[in-house]
Amino acid sequence: MSAVRPRRSVLYMPGSNARALDKARSLPADALILDLEDAVAPEAKAEARSLVVQALQAGGYGERELIVRVNAPGSAWWRDDLAALGRSGVRPDALLFPKIGSPEHLLAAIDAADSADCDDGIPVWIMAETPQCILQIGQIACTHPRLAGIVLGTSDLAKDTRVRHTRERLGFIAALNLCVYAARANELAVIDGVHLDLEDNEGLAFACAQGRELGFDGKSLIHPRQIEAANLAFAPDAAELASSREIIEAFENASAEGKGVVVVRGRLVEALHVEEARRTLALAEAIAAR
Repeated sequence: MSAVRPRRSVLYMPGSNARALDKARSLPADALILDLEDAVAPEAKAEARSLVVQALQAGGYGERELIVRVNAPGSAWWRDDLAALGRSGVRPDALLFPKIGSPEHLLAAIDAADSADCDDGIPVWIMAETPQCILQIGQIACTHPRLAGIVLGTSDLAKDTRVRHTRERLGFIAALNLCVYAARANELAVIDGVHLDLEDNEGLAFACAQGRELGFDGKSLIHPRQIEAANLAFAPDAAELASSREIIEAFENASAEGKGVVVVRGRLVEALHVEEARRTLALAEAIAAR
């Protein structure tokens, strides 16, 4: 089994806020999106580029995954973002491209990053936030070997589709499902969209639980106060860990005895259940190592 990396909580950090970038070094988020796009006003774009580069050069973020979201391809700031990253020689854990709508669009974005002398070994993530992207996500997900992750942009998706934000997110379910399936078919990380109401703790907990049930690796977040809920929801609990150990032990014992059928608490256990149980334990170990 390949190494499991926790991505329970993926927090957007405004690139123009030096204090927030510094505070992020002590936050218990698994990953940080250092944002040059939506969280930064047009007049602050240049300053944000400089601050993000300085933050990456200074380091100090420990095991947190650092993802830089540049501005959308074709925007007034996009090539300057790439040039600043390329010129500085910094190497974030990933580049996040917004507004990707087709395989060709993704290839052009990667080519532009390479032309700007960004390290060509940096993995690429995309925002899935337009109807065009959702309808082609299966093709986009297998377009390039450097593609490593998908982040749902449900706010932009709502704007373009007129789907309403509701507790159950019924209008988004098809899009969420398609992105999870595309990610799993291509071994990509996949992160659920944000929960916008900072005062709705119960709704956040529900959204995190729903996201995990739908198969996401974690939740994108807009405020540090949301980290705890995401970390809790997307981590295996004590019951899951106990069940996983029981499944593995029963399967290994049965295999040693030459038995072809394994039943644990009345349920048939096959190799696929053992694989998932081992992944659950590996995730718990990776979280504990933090």
